[in-house]
Amino acid sequence: MDKYYSYTDFLKAVSQQSTEHHAEKLLNEIYLDLFISRLQRMQRIEQLKLLIDTSLDQKNEQAFLSYTTELKELLETVS
Repeated sequence: MDKYYSYTDFLKAVSQQSTEHHAEKLLNEIYLDLFISRLQRMQRIEQLKLLIDTSLDQKNEQAFLSYTTELKELLETVS
């Protein structure tokens, strides 16, 4: 669900719309998508932390490496 919105795309869409209501609706949709994406990333980060702890407890090196790699990638996208 990662959608990319640029300021230019937004302005193009607004210029094609005839009323402010349409522009406001589009902007709300963009913010909602960004908000949901952020919540999903944050939830996955917390889930990965628990999985990492579990894999350490179980001495499962392969799972640990897999989860830490995914966590590292997620944390890089947030920054």
